[in-house]
Amino acid sequence: MTRYMSKGKCSFCNETFGKAAMTKHLKSCKQKKSAAETIAEKRKLQRTEILHLVVEGRDLPEYWMHLSVPANATLKDLDGFLRDIWLECCGHLSAFTIEGKRYSIHPMKEYDERSMKGALGDVVGLGMKFYHEYDFGTTTELSLRVMSGQEREAKGKSIQLLARNNPPSIACESCGKIATQVCTECIWPDKGWLCDKCGRKHECGEDMLLPVVNSPRVGMCGYTG
Repeated sequence: MTRYMSKGKCSFCNETFGKAAMTKHLKSCKQKKSAAETIAEKRKLQRTEILHLVVEGRDLPEYWMHLSVPANATLKDLDGFLRDIWLECCGHLSAFTIEGKRYSIHPMKEYDERSMKGALGDVVGLGMKFYHEYDFGTTTELSLRVMSGQEREAKGKSIQLLARNNPPSIACESCGKIATQVCTECIWPDKGWLCDKCGRKHECGEDMLLPVVNSPRVGMCGYTG
């Protein structure tokens, strides 16, 4: 898959920006501010620290998200959100690595792993970069960075999607049209990507094809989005 400068859409105003520009935009988005004020007026919400995270594919940075995460949300809450929106296919294990320490969904003491029950704000700080892995066989690796933090009203430990990359435009290796399927046997940056028509003729067979989805887990295991 040819790398390109990916862009994404703000969840509040629907304007399109690049990944870096999105960070700046979200600080001043009027619709985002208005939505937060409206929610605060309608509900009696507690003020809490909110962390702005940027998440991206560790080796596929064209897939990215901006998230608003309460500091009192647990690592397990964040793991569940990442699974729901980007990763879950077969109930695989997962883990975070934060400053050399490993936090696992099912920690094993013999490997000095910790649980994900702790609050995110207790283990990360502003500017910190940390990592997430899903499925230790066909692994999808993510990198996460804490961009900023501020105290404001929030509903419990709810994680909010602020912005997400637009689906990459990937060309069919055979005819050049937009790819809709990918072969799990021969997937490579510029190989294995096929349109529906060419997919029916692919030598590996249709059973080896998965849909092209907007996720760094595209083409892995049994992930269909």
